[in-house]
Amino acid sequence: MRRHVLWGTVAASVVMTVLGASPAHAEGRGDIRVVKSVANNGKSVVVGIRGVVTIPVKLTIKDNSGVKGVGDLDAHSAHTTYGAPAETVGVTCKKLSSTTSDCTGTLRFDPAWFPGYSERSANEGAGDWVVYGVVNANDRDYWIYDALAPFTLKRAATLKVSAMRPDLFGTSKQVKVTGALARADWEALKYRGYGGQSVKLQFRKAGAASYTTVKTVRTNSAGQVSTTVTAPASGTWRWYYPGTSTTSQTASAGDTVSFGPLVMRSSAAKLPLHDVSAG
Repeated sequence: MRRHVLWGTVAASVVMTVLGASPAHAEGRGDIRVVKSVANNGKSVVVGIRGVVTIPVKLTIKDNSGVKGVGDLDAHSAHTTYGAPAETVGVTCKKLSSTTSDCTGTLRFDPAWFPGYSERSANEGAGDWVVYGVVNANDRDYWIYDALAPFTLKRAATLKVSAMRPDLFGTSKQVKVTGALARADWEALKYRGYGGQSVKLQFRKAGAASYTTVKTVRTNSAGQVSTTVTAPASGTWRWYYPGTSTTSQTASAGDTVSFGPLVMRSSAAKLPLHDVSAG
């Protein structure tokens, strides 16, 4: 188990310099190559303010003498020198043939490591990332790669909802729906309101299987959103945020509003009985 306390691109530059290769290009010796690579099964990596996130990195490696293994495995931001500290948790390889092997490594992201790892803000680590490292062959061929298995590292988002009938006892079918969008601040390890974002108000009719979008509303500077609509029927309301290149998509829980007749329950049954004949 190896924890990296340097930002990815800086660490990659050090590796390339020691091995006499330029960090801008993959280099090495011989015919060994990574012919296929994927991180997190092609999905974005979403990190919040607590809870470790672990992802697989799968490499298919080929060499005429056979594959010895992966000598290094890591990840860094594709566009800046900022990223998130990551921990490499082992690499295992499976031989497919005399020349080809599948190797799977594991990268671990822990939000507790994020603050303080940049002279600026840890939040700048969100965005496009790539995997780098070294692969080795049985005949001592090696290949240094620095831009494989691209993935997107995103800040986790949260979304809340509240739906209610302003005219509870009338015949109006108006529904007021409010909510709040927030996203992870990796520098402070808190969720903060995310303003200026378009969120979709969605409705699911009672008994239906899926939601449909009713309208799109923009959050205010504090990440809050509010709108009033006319409901087509009883059903469930929620907010949906599609996300961005740096922030994850998210949907709120559903809040149900009904328009059936009100049922008034008598409280008399709950009152104690008194004997009024005495006295």
